[in-house]
Amino acid sequence: MLIKFSTVSFIIAVMLGWALPTNLYADNREGVMVDRQLVRQRLREHLHYLTVAIGERSVGRPGNLKKTAAYISSFYEELGLAVDTQAYSYAQLPVANVIAEISFGKNPQSRYLLGAHYDSVSGTVGADDNASATAVQLEVARLLAQLPDKNTLDLAVRFVSFALEEPPVYGTRHMGSRVYARTARAQKEKIDGMICLEMVGYACHEPGCQNYPFPLMFMDYPKTGNFIGIVSNFKSRGFAKDLVTQFQNNEDLPVVKLTVPFNGYIMPAVRLSDHASFWDKGYKAVMVTDSAFFRNPYYHTAGDTMEKLDLDFMAEVVESLLIFFLSHEK
Repeated sequence: MLIKFSTVSFIIAVMLGWALPTNLYADNREGVMVDRQLVRQRLREHLHYLTVAIGERSVGRPGNLKKTAAYISSFYEELGLAVDTQAYSYAQLPVANVIAEISFGKNPQSRYLLGAHYDSVSGTVGADDNASATAVQLEVARLLAQLPDKNTLDLAVRFVSFALEEPPVYGTRHMGSRVYARTARAQKEKIDGMICLEMVGYACHEPGCQNYPFPLMFMDYPKTGNFIGIVSNFKSRGFAKDLVTQFQNNEDLPVVKLTVPFNGYIMPAVRLSDHASFWDKGYKAVMVTDSAFFRNPYYHTAGDTMEKLDLDFMAEVVESLLIFFLSHEK
């Protein structure tokens, strides 16, 4: 299904340099079969541990940040993956990005980074923001690691869980993604595309429940929040197009794409996550998101709890990402 545009919306989009919004569904589902019930169960387990067993994961709860990093590390180790940590300090608080990688071959043609921050803002257990993204990240890793035939693929996927993203760290050099992107650029690390998972668990289905930043509310974007969004800058628009093309093969998850000029500085709301750290270092990056506070009324509140999330929606995000990665055949 393609969204229809008014003439005014078209002119505004062209004048301001935005790509036209596209709500894309597949004609059919291709090639990827996952046990959705198992994925839902695993997602629920991750969410419960992160938001109930651990709880708030802010800089005010350093012990909980440490527990979260340990949980992520042990999960990757159980998959048989080597785990590395990128340790650094914020206000004398030791924290670490957690890194694991799955490589299909010695010299894969494509190298991607799937990232998500694992902290929460103070005063909330952060189910959607950002335990949902961490859970999806871990499940994508599990499914890729357990593929029965890895010889047909030609890519590497690096999983990076960023220690700090939320205030008071947001916008400073101590953000986990800024630490990583800065080091990656200095070491000339090859990253063909960074996928930032930012709040990927909340869906709403009532007309009018989905909002947008100015001036997108005047364009013909969906009024219900049942889609996943993919946001890119101009440099990343080819990468975003490839990602959207593969997401189309999941007919159960509509996707809306937005391309913004000037690295998003003229629309600050689209810079509010870890992809912007990679934009600013010249890497191609996209944000995959449920649109955060433009949809989820519990954003940055104590109400952001796991029972508010849609596990079916999250499972579809897992499957769409898997479709993308599995499209990289030799």
